[in-house]
Amino acid sequence: MQTIESQHTLLNKIETRNARVAVIGLGYVGLPLAVEFAKAGFPTVGIDTDPRKVQAITTGQSYIGDVSTAELSKLVKAGLLGATVDYNTLRECDAASICVPTPLSKTHDPDLSYVIHAVEAVAEYVHPGMLIVLESTTYPGTTEEIIVPSMLNSRLQVGQDVFVAFSPERIDPGRTDYMLANTPKVIGGVTPVCREMAAALYGCVVDRVVLVGSAKAAEMVKLLENTFRAVNIALVNEFLVICEKLELDAWEIIEAAATKPFGFTKFTPGPGVGGHCIPLDPHYLSWKLRTLNYNARFIQLASEINASMPAYWVARVADRLNEVGRAVNGSRVLVLGVAYKPDVDDVRESPALEIIRLLEARGAQVSFHDPLVTSLQAEGLDTPRVELTADALSAADCVVIATDHSYYDWEWVQAHGRLIVDTRHALGGPWATRQMPVIKTML
Repeated sequence: MQTIESQHTLLNKIETRNARVAVIGLGYVGLPLAVEFAKAGFPTVGIDTDPRKVQAITTGQSYIGDVSTAELSKLVKAGLLGATVDYNTLRECDAASICVPTPLSKTHDPDLSYVIHAVEAVAEYVHPGMLIVLESTTYPGTTEEIIVPSMLNSRLQVGQDVFVAFSPERIDPGRTDYMLANTPKVIGGVTPVCREMAAALYGCVVDRVVLVGSAKAAEMVKLLENTFRAVNIALVNEFLVICEKLELDAWEIIEAAATKPFGFTKFTPGPGVGGHCIPLDPHYLSWKLRTLNYNARFIQLASEINASMPAYWVARVADRLNEVGRAVNGSRVLVLGVAYKPDVDDVRESPALEIIRLLEARGAQVSFHDPLVTSLQAEGLDTPRVELTADALSAADCVVIATDHSYYDWEWVQAHGRLIVDTRHALGGPWATRQMPVIKTML
């Protein structure tokens, strides 16, 4: 009887937009999610341990590129969105989405301390009729192994008194075509009723909900998505090395292969992989499999190849400098772009950072420019940032293009840089200056 009553009450609150929603963790995943819930008419509160984020939201200031200050301020003024460091607010909430970081330890083991802390806080204030959804990327089985026991310790039955589900975040910072609302949302519940409750809530803020059979299956979906990208990026990165040895232009071949309308997905080589997802998520899967006495060889190999790319490009820098009679030691190297991908300010796991470390270890005098990043001290680097001028480019013995921000005028860079190593193919190549010939067959 309690099951039906809790289920009916929660569904009614969702349908009437009276459900109060909490989003725990206000980073690049949590803040956009909180904004979408508020835009849909749900009274929403964000919870974060960082008082600076809470203060920014309270004053209507966005610190995430995908959320405009104007939009955020409007929701705050309307009373639909607020923020706090106090988990006590969960007493009044009907749903809580957990969007906290899930980093790896130095040994590449999962660090679930943020998830555990959030779950413990939720368990302290959980009440009948409440929905808890984990969005943080993690290994298959986390939801059932960590959240469910916490609910049982609160003497609440999952699927009867409270509802628990997993829905992997699919935020891609910097995108303008696929945002949270128009990206399909995968949902798996601990029980079918849990899945139904989560689908009802998220169905109010996204265009399409995709249901899978369990929370564990939903966790695996996220890992497959990012492992697919990691493996294919590793493939083209190794393909780049292979083509160099064969004296072929890898980019010309990739572009030609991409003209096939089926059976080929285009990936491009570069300095490695960065961000919170691609370098980390496959390790969650391989770690879990090691506990089952299975070695995920494909994932390990892809990780090794991608991790080796910064060293590959530093070796190219050394080769180019040698061609003009200079050594890396003592050379002035200017790195353009340090974010992990174009047009974002996120430097987490950026391969540009490893390129800088390797160059500095070899005695290079390294400086950097990035239109969106002002300092690398938080990453443990004292590398100076310089203004991008013609004099700065010409003064460098070598310019390394590490991130192809749309901000840069590549023709101008090429005109003033004396020697350039382009890890992103931003400058194109000899074949790219002409149109690929197409022959039409007349029948």
